[in-house]
Amino acid sequence: MTAGVDGMPPFVTPNVDFYRIDTALQVPDIALDTYRLRVTGLVDRPLELTVDDLLAMDLVEADITLTCVSNEVGGRLLGTARWLGVRLADVLDRAGVRGEATQVVGRSVDGYTCGFPVEAALDGRDALVALGMNGVPLPREHGFPVRLVTPGLYGYVSATKWLTELELTTFDALDHYWVGRGWAVQAPIKTQSRIDVPASFARVAPGPAAVAGVAWAQTRGIDRVEVQVDDGPWRPARLAAALNDVTWRQWSLEWDATPGTHQLRVRATDATGATQPEERVAPIPDGATGWHTVVVRVDEA
Repeated sequence: MTAGVDGMPPFVTPNVDFYRIDTALQVPDIALDTYRLRVTGLVDRPLELTVDDLLAMDLVEADITLTCVSNEVGGRLLGTARWLGVRLADVLDRAGVRGEATQVVGRSVDGYTCGFPVEAALDGRDALVALGMNGVPLPREHGFPVRLVTPGLYGYVSATKWLTELELTTFDALDHYWVGRGWAVQAPIKTQSRIDVPASFARVAPGPAAVAGVAWAQTRGIDRVEVQVDDGPWRPARLAAALNDVTWRQWSLEWDATPGTHQLRVRATDATGATQPEERVAPIPDGATGWHTVVVRVDEA
């Protein structure tokens, strides 16, 4: 699963290093004895669940990469964790989702709302009502005691922290928090890749040098990564073993570094055969696109 190159980020992101993007001015402090998760809206059997109720259900662990929609090309607003929780589909099955429901809305204790298609909760992906992260209970800053984790969708529509309510509704009936602020209603994660080694503006010794990074296309998986040096041909990188199709994939390439200043570019192709576009597009409204490029200086021999 790892490329075996010094300087690469670990495959599993430590909790302390995991990115945090949310609307909470202060991290909520939620008491377990009073916590309740309500399931409301277009359901046959509204529910109210405690943490003990959730822990009594079938628990699963799943390795999933989360990505923020505001991540720039080459950015660091993503990370991979092993999540422990209850399948969202199991919770919704208890409530009985009505046929007219099209949107799952997650509400946070701080009033935040996100919303994503019902089918993303029921199509077999490991969408979770999560209680644990990398072997410990959810840290407060990452949603303690309960949050949503939904593979394949940017976090702003699918990863509510400090989750207190799941409302089944329609997209016509409710726009979640960021829609009114110019972001897209639908937010599938785009295929992207990043160069981690060498860093931009690094000085590199001449001769064999490692170029390495990560690529991601959650729910589709990465099929190919290619690297271009200056205006040369695109060369296929070596892919580390894939754990699943919802985590990032590390890659590496050996480059014969010659003295001078060089540009290194990367692009990824997902398992559907779609290659990420070259055109640079800003994150708003539905995620950035473009090939990550770094400039390095190779010293004289």
